[in-house]
Amino acid sequence: MSEHIRIEDSGGVREITFARPDKKNALSNAMYRAAREALESAQGDPAVRVVLLSGEGDAFTAGNDLADFAAVATGKSDVVEALPFVEALARADKPIVAAVPGLAVGLGTTMLLHCDLVYVAEGARFTTPFVDLALVPEAASSLLLPAHIGHVRAFAMFALGEALDASEMLELGLANAVLSQDEVLPAAREAATRLAAKPLGALVATKRLMRDAEALVAQTRAESAVFRDRLQSAEAREAFTAFMERRPPDFSRC
Repeated sequence: MSEHIRIEDSGGVREITFARPDKKNALSNAMYRAAREALESAQGDPAVRVVLLSGEGDAFTAGNDLADFAAVATGKSDVVEALPFVEALARADKPIVAAVPGLAVGLGTTMLLHCDLVYVAEGARFTTPFVDLALVPEAASSLLLPAHIGHVRAFAMFALGEALDASEMLELGLANAVLSQDEVLPAAREAATRLAAKPLGALVATKRLMRDAEALVAQTRAESAVFRDRLQSAEAREAFTAFMERRPPDFSRC
C-alpha cells in the first residue's frame, strides 16, 4: 500500500483518492500499485458496486512522478508501474466515476477516457504533453482520444501539448458537468451512490457492450512497448536531464 492513496468503502462505493497534494498528486510507483490493488479487489468484492476516483487538494493528478521516469531514462531503474494500473482500469467491469478538482496532466487526463462518468471543476486544465518529454501516448489514449475528439485535435494535444479547459471537456463529451471546485466531489459521490442502487448485472453488461476491454488492453500494451523504448532513448535522457537541471531541452544533441 501507499500512504498517498486513500481508500474508503461506503454504501457500495469504493473511493480511491490520490492524496499527495504537495506534489499535485503526482503518481509514484507505490501509488500505482496501491491504486491497482484497490481497483482489482473492487472487481471481486460483492460489497463494492462502483469505484470513485478523486484527487486531494486543487489537482486531480499531475500524472506520473517524473523522478521515476527520469530514473528509467538515466538507467538508474527499470521499474514503471503505470501499465498494470492502466490495464486494471481497462478491464474494470464495474462503473468508474471521476471527480476532477483541478489540474490533470498526462495519465491524469488519459485515465478519464476509461471512466464512465466525469465531473470537473471550472478551473481544471487537461494536458497530454507526451512528445515534449520525448515519449508517446499511453492508456490506450492513442486510440480513445482521436475517437472522441478527432485526429487533429488529439494530435495537437499529444504533439504540441495543447490543453483543454473544463468547458471544452464538456463540449467534447469528455465530461458530464462543470462545477465549482467545492461541488465536484459531492456531485461525483451523488452519481456514484445512484449507480450503486441500480442492478449491478445490468450496469456491467451495459459497460461491456459499450467498450472492448481486450482491444483497449492490446492498445495499451502496444503503446507501453514503444513508451519503454522511448524512455531509454537519447531524446528522453535529454528531456529528463533538462527537466532536472531546470533548463530547456536541446534535442539537436540527439
